Amino acid sequence: MGRKVFLNGEFVDSENACVSIFDHGVLYGDGVFEGIRAYNGRVFRLEEHLDRLYSSAEAIRLEVPMTKGAFHDKIVETLRLNDLDNAYIRAVVTRGAGDLGLDPRKCKAPAVFIITDKIALYPGELYESGLAIVIAKTKRNHPASMNPRVKSLNYLNNIFAKIEAIDAGVEEALMLSVDGYAVECTGDNIFIASGGKLYTPSSDLGALEGITQKAVIELAQKRGIKTEYGRMLPDELLEADECFLTGTAAEIIPVVAIDGKQIASGSPGEITRQLRQDFRELTRAEGVEY
Repeated sequence: MGRKVFLNGEFVDSENACVSIFDHGVLYGDGVFEGIRAYNGRVFRLEEHLDRLYSSAEAIRLEVPMTKGAFHDKIVETLRLNDLDNAYIRAVVTRGAGDLGLDPRKCKAPAVFIITDKIALYPGELYESGLAIVIAKTKRNHPASMNPRVKSLNYLNNIFAKIEAIDAGVEEALMLSVDGYAVECTGDNIFIASGGKLYTPSSDLGALEGITQKAVIELAQKRGIKTEYGRMLPDELLEADECFLTGTAAEIIPVVAIDGKQIASGSPGEITRQLRQDFRELTRAEGVEY
C-alpha cells in the first residue's frame, strides 16, 4: 500500500488519489504549490512556506479553501500518518474543475492536496565533488509577463531548461534574463562568493525569492559575510571564487563548472562548506515539531 495523501478534506491512499481531468491545474497549470522539507521530526520554516503559498494564491485570485492554521495542521497530520521523520512535502492548490475554457470563474471549488515522501534531487556524491551546469538557451520568463513571486504549477519555462541540461549530460541549467544576466537554475537560486562577499540575482530579474536562499543569507550574516542582490553576467560567475545553488530540495550544493569551464580550483570552496554545515545544524535546531 502507498502513502496517505491529504486530498480535499480527507486522507486517501496515494494510488487512489485523483483530481478531475477538467481541473484547470491539469489543463492550464492554473494553481500554486510549495515544496517543504522536514528534518528529524521538524518541518523547516513551515510558516514562511505557507505565507508564500497564500501570497501566490492571492496574486492569481485563487481563494484557498482553508485557513493557514488548518493547512499547517494537515501538513503535520500527513507526516504523522506516513511516519516520516525526514521528508519532502508538496502542498498544492489548484483552480479546480471547470470547463475547457480559460475562465477561472467556471471553476467553483479549488482542489487542495498534500503529498509527503522522500526526495533526492541530486546524487549524493555531487555535494562533495560539486556540480557541473550549463547555460540554457531558454530564457527565464520576464518578470513583467510572469510575476516571479508566484510559485505556480506552470513550470514549462523551467522544464525547457531542464531538458537542455539533460541533453548536455549534466544535472542542472542556469537560466538567463532576456538581457543576458544570470537569474536562477531550473529549481534553485544561485550564489557566487567573490572577495569574501556573496552575490545572488535579484528578484526583479525573474528569480523566485527562495526560502532556503533567505536562510543562507541569514547564516552568512551570522558569519559576518555580506550578501548583495544584483546583476551578474555569466563571465562574472566563472571569475568567482565559489559558486553554489540553494533550494528546498537541493539544500546547498556547490557548482564547480559552467559550460565545461572550471570555476576557481574546480572544487567546492570554504564558504560553501561552512554554509552547508551551518544549514545542517539549523535544520536540526529549527522547525515545527510533529
